[in-house]
Amino acid sequence: MSIFETFRLTSIFAASLSVGFLTLQSTQAEGTIAVPPGNRSVTQPAIPKTSADRARAFNTTYDEKYEQIIALLTRETKLVTQIKEAAAAYRLDPIHIIGALVGEHTYNVSAIGKVQTYYVKALAYTNADFSFRYKGVPVQSFVKKPEFKECATLTGSAELWNCRDQVWDDHFRGKTVDNISYEPISFQRAFFQPFYGGQTFGLGQISPLAALEVTDLVHRVSGLPLLTPDQPQAVYRDVMDPDRSIIYIAAILRDAVDAYQAEGFDISANPGITATLYNVGQPRRRAAELKQAVDNGGTRKYPVENYYGWLINEKLDQLEQLLHSNSQ
Repeated sequence: MSIFETFRLTSIFAASLSVGFLTLQSTQAEGTIAVPPGNRSVTQPAIPKTSADRARAFNTTYDEKYEQIIALLTRETKLVTQIKEAAAAYRLDPIHIIGALVGEHTYNVSAIGKVQTYYVKALAYTNADFSFRYKGVPVQSFVKKPEFKECATLTGSAELWNCRDQVWDDHFRGKTVDNISYEPISFQRAFFQPFYGGQTFGLGQISPLAALEVTDLVHRVSGLPLLTPDQPQAVYRDVMDPDRSIIYIAAILRDAVDAYQAEGFDISANPGITATLYNVGQPRRRAAELKQAVDNGGTRKYPVENYYGWLINEKLDQLEQLLHSNSQ
């Protein structure tokens, strides 16, 4: 039985629970700020220079890249079916997964012509010899330093890796500790790019750290094995394999929705916001910062989309058609 045949059974069960879940959610959501659909910005926020440089290097444009991923999603009806199944299992509108895919392939990488090509690429990493380390120190050893003591009691993978990310920023990033100089770069970039900078992988352009953050959610909902940093080949297998990467995209988006819900914001009706968070990461940190700003009486009341999320909301009607035209 394939991953998605097994996963389809999980999806059917999850869908059967959805009515009861939504009733419970409406009861629990009293006092939650519902983030309305649409963009807060009238015009698209600035696109980073790195994205423009990438498009220029491949002699393409954002419009061309957008049309490529739309064409792939239109052509690959099986993929859209998998998106719908993953969305049901993770209690999401499938437009959130569509938005994440379209944003990534418009601004970061260009869509490969056929999904089958991603399976071939996944095999290339299966037997590769590499590890997650910085200046020769494996990440699983580095996080045993005393600075990470506050993270030791956390059991959820999202909370644990978010804590480690924060400790890196607070105690190591751009600092000299015990006569060792640490570059002013992110935790992800320091430890989880063993081949070259700017690494994300597969159909969903998922970073290894993002996969580790949701591994317990994916294990609980979809039954995939738990990922650990001492088995990097397994991490790459899951983010490169299209069948598995769709599941991880759904889990990452679900985690972002839950992180904002915990701080009193319901972002489930705005795929531009979930796409933004898929792009920038760190949903718990960002949700907490927004909550503090609101509590302090600031003018900002809602999360704001970036250039990537803005496009998704702007193109929402067309993206919705992908789901309807591929109905099976």
